[in-house]
Amino acid sequence: MTVDRSMSSLDEELEDCFFTAKTTFFRNVQSRSPSKNVCKPSVEPQRPPTLQEIKQKIDSYNAREKNCLGMKLSEDGTYTGFIKVHLKLRRPVTVPAGIRPQSIYDAIKEVNLAATTDKRTSFYLPLDAIKQLHISSTTTVSEVIQGLLKKFMVVDNPQKFALFKRTHKDGQVLFQKLSIADCPLHLRLLAGPDTDVLSFVLKENETGEVEWDAFSIPELQNFLTILEKEEQDKIQQVQRKYGKFRRQLEAALRESQGKPG
Repeated sequence: MTVDRSMSSLDEELEDCFFTAKTTFFRNVQSRSPSKNVCKPSVEPQRPPTLQEIKQKIDSYNAREKNCLGMKLSEDGTYTGFIKVHLKLRRPVTVPAGIRPQSIYDAIKEVNLAATTDKRTSFYLPLDAIKQLHISSTTTVSEVIQGLLKKFMVVDNPQKFALFKRTHKDGQVLFQKLSIADCPLHLRLLAGPDTDVLSFVLKENETGEVEWDAFSIPELQNFLTILEKEEQDKIQQVQRKYGKFRRQLEAALRESQGKPG
């Protein structure tokens, strides 16, 4: 009989289905405090690269860039270039209601269409959409996030979002949250143009403590609606798996009863 193996399989399947509403939106991050007795070696401050060294890196980068998205060096040592940001947002964003998409004229004139109305609505941005930004070596993560929100006319608090760098190591995909003071174009230059080596991802700012004051009442109500729908979906998923296992179990019992002992 295969009843024991089937039940074990069911336990594993059902274990994946159980969840809490809190884990859907907010992951608990366990902080790890370093040992007080560990002696850390002193790190000598690195000298800033010279203009010639920066030029060599940019020349090497541009030689490997295949999409005509090279970097340009200025006389003061700063440089400009392009980064691509993948949008992986699981929650809806808030945008002005009834506002047309921003035109080229609006972008040039820096027209803030979001300020023309107080009406708001929420919707999901396309999962894993990619946005290309032209930035400077001095542009910070905070400015990149604000620029992305402005392009999509998102009026949510920028603190709700975080920029991550995605890398590959030993066949695994690793995400590391960037500081708001980091400069993405500098990281892009150091890693080279290959997005398999390094790419940028905009995600929700997952922290141990949720700043509820940053959310509006309509947003919170929308979250509750989404959670209720996800809960019903999970319940139906468990019921379907249990029903499938029940039919398998009944068939195994009938088969065992029909065989001579």
